Amino acid sequence: MLAPGSDNSKVRPDHLLIAEMVSEGARVVDVGCGDGQLLRLLTETKSIHGRGVEISREGVNLCVAQGLSVIQGDADEDLINYPDDAFDYAILSQTIQATRRPRHVLEQLLRIARRAIVSFPNFGHWRVRSELFFLGRMPVTGSLPDSWHETPNLHLCTIKDFTNLCDDVDANIERSLTLGPAGRSVARGVPLALQNLLGVQAIFFLSRKPHSRSDD
Repeated sequence: MLAPGSDNSKVRPDHLLIAEMVSEGARVVDVGCGDGQLLRLLTETKSIHGRGVEISREGVNLCVAQGLSVIQGDADEDLINYPDDAFDYAILSQTIQATRRPRHVLEQLLRIARRAIVSFPNFGHWRVRSELFFLGRMPVTGSLPDSWHETPNLHLCTIKDFTNLCDDVDANIERSLTLGPAGRSVARGVPLALQNLLGVQAIFFLSRKPHSRSDD
């Protein structure tokens, strides 16, 4: 929940859902934190001990101006510098599709934190499929707003693709949410194929399996 007097309407629905997954007072690193909206929300509502990593200097400056502890860094290269279990939660919100090595990044998240929360736009949504099928061009949607030649996304994926990646890196999916265009959760218990069709974005709450440890 937001702090008393806060306005839910000004907060992204996916940020609210991610905040619900984080425990009070936890150690959190927000990788690819952008302008710091999620990190600030968690600081104000969950009293977290938060850190941020952001690749753009502009984003770092915006975060620091808000009093947030954020450094400039690259998820593909710099997570290796953090020790094992340095955090309770590592968050990668709407960023994994923009990394060069998504598998490596996910493995590092699960090494440096006890839990990982990953959200991403779903390339398997019916509107994306229909624009490709009927119009024969890369789609521009609310969750994928950039033209193909301007997008920062390097590795777009579907919900099914991501669940397969979780299997590959031995990640345990403790919880997952699929969100529709209005930011509302698709009903739980819906088959994966239907989630993949109806969801514009997804949020996964992950942990390492007991025997799993990245050697990178």
